[in-house]
Amino acid sequence: MDLEKRTSPAPDLRKQTDLRASDADRDRTADILREALAEGRLTAEEHSERVEDVFRAKTVGELEPLVADLPVAHRSRPAAAFAPAPNRPTPGAVPPVAEENVVAVFSAAVRKGRWRIGRRTHAYAIFGSVEIDLSEAVFEHQQVVIKAIAVFGNVEIRVPENVSLRGNGGGVLGNFEVDTLDSADHDAPVVYVDGLAVLGNIEAKPKRGKLIEDILDRVGDRVNAKLRKHLGH
Repeated sequence: MDLEKRTSPAPDLRKQTDLRASDADRDRTADILREALAEGRLTAEEHSERVEDVFRAKTVGELEPLVADLPVAHRSRPAAAFAPAPNRPTPGAVPPVAEENVVAVFSAAVRKGRWRIGRRTHAYAIFGSVEIDLSEAVFEHQQVVIKAIAVFGNVEIRVPENVSLRGNGGGVLGNFEVDTLDSADHDAPVVYVDGLAVLGNIEAKPKRGKLIEDILDRVGDRVNAKLRKHLGH
């Protein structure tokens, strides 16, 4: 059975307010607040409080109330662009040879915690089980391929919620299941799962509540710098 499952609606059906806010979205909102302060529409205290909320906001919907009572916010604005991740890696971006092999033969193998994921990893479960948990992994490359082979075995892959996930494979009297996932950040890593399950199971899906720390660190650094700039520190 060959199965690729979508857990989120298509991009054109997704609510605009549910999208993750980008740095550009936060900058535009902060600019509106700065203009309102200059025009006397906001006091210095109100401006400071709202700017702090701007750089804490995670979605577009959390930004809108911060400027809803200001005239500039009601001017027509172009819709945010959404570009889904490509279905296959960029040619030459991922080597054909695995940088790491995770093997379980009549046994179990686990790869999780704070570890560096290479561009290509191969997982083999032969009458055994392999668990690959990327929820705390360090991504040094934007495109990552995990090739999984399960023969009378099980390969389970978990990724952070804020990466993109693609699958390409199938099963012979087995199950191949990948939850398609698109990150709102076009710079987020893309994890490609290629696999074949023979009387076995291969499953890849996001780990709820887990976000890639590397993206959060980079965004946090930019947000702190911009917050200091807007507050005049």
